[in-house]
Amino acid sequence: MKKVILMAAFFAALTACGEKVDPAPDPGPDPEPTPSFIVNTPAFAKGADISSITEMEKKNYKFYTSDGKEKECTALMKELGCNAVRYRVWVNPKDGWCNKADVLAKAKRAQALGMAIMIDFHYSDSWADPGKQTPPTGWPTTVDGLVKKVEEHTHEVLQLLYDNKVGVNWVQIGNETNTGMLWPTGEVTNANGGLAFAKMVNAGYGAVKAVYPNAQVIVHHSNAQDLGANTWFYNLITAAGAKFDMIGLSLYPSYWADGKYPDWKPYCQSAVSNFKTLNSTYQKPMMLVEFGMPVSEPAKAKEALKYILDGVKSYDWFKGVFYWEPESEHDRNGYDYGCFAAGKSTGVLDLFL
Repeated sequence: MKKVILMAAFFAALTACGEKVDPAPDPGPDPEPTPSFIVNTPAFAKGADISSITEMEKKNYKFYTSDGKEKECTALMKELGCNAVRYRVWVNPKDGWCNKADVLAKAKRAQALGMAIMIDFHYSDSWADPGKQTPPTGWPTTVDGLVKKVEEHTHEVLQLLYDNKVGVNWVQIGNETNTGMLWPTGEVTNANGGLAFAKMVNAGYGAVKAVYPNAQVIVHHSNAQDLGANTWFYNLITAAGAKFDMIGLSLYPSYWADGKYPDWKPYCQSAVSNFKTLNSTYQKPMMLVEFGMPVSEPAKAKEALKYILDGVKSYDWFKGVFYWEPESEHDRNGYDYGCFAAGKSTGVLDLFL
């Protein structure tokens, strides 16, 4: 209404001066305000992917504060300094974990705590990563058929969250899509140029904006330390016409190799340098949507995370870091790159406080 009043005053002033103007087109209705339940996107996300919490709870695993008090994991993450969480989505997982109902249950907890939320679509019934991008059971194999399924699935999950008054701030279209997703149809190689993948990304992009117009759409590549691999990928999909708002990267600086954990410094140093190059090249904001270090080396993990945080703090286009499954442990679910031991933080996430 405000803009209609201002325009009317403008034309009245011109008429009073004797000027003739063509009628202005109808500006249409004012845009709807952002729903109040959507949490403001933090300037810098200090986040954690805690997708496994409901499954761990089902196995009776507990989480504790530093002084030994039991606390629900999402609330504990907030106490540890996290202002955002990330949840993966699988289509028809065998045991139900990370399906849309499970994601909704977890997201409601974060919503109640006022935390920003990232949704990570795998477009698979299980893990999707650089080594596998298996289509969900029953999905078609044609480009058009898969594009339609991506749009439908993305919209369905996000609409469920919206209808339950859960805000979403970022959405990943695919997980570690180094060579595309929904193989072989959506595979990206030098030979096919990524056109099918770009159509899938754009279908997801449209579905996100239809439900959450202000959510940032992320396309995710692993290995932040490898500039050549990242530029190859983003060059290819940009040329193919993929639409996205933000670059998302993974970084695991000291992953087990040759019977030992290598020094974290070379990967972290390369990553911080690469962030600036990628931002300059593609003119898009970015974040680390996955970060992890050996839980057995908490002091080094803290050093590595501090190096990243210090390295990006002056870049307003660098939007955050998400620790991947910090609550997970080898004795609980076989994962060695979180930052918890016996249900307690090892202190790495203190850097988020």
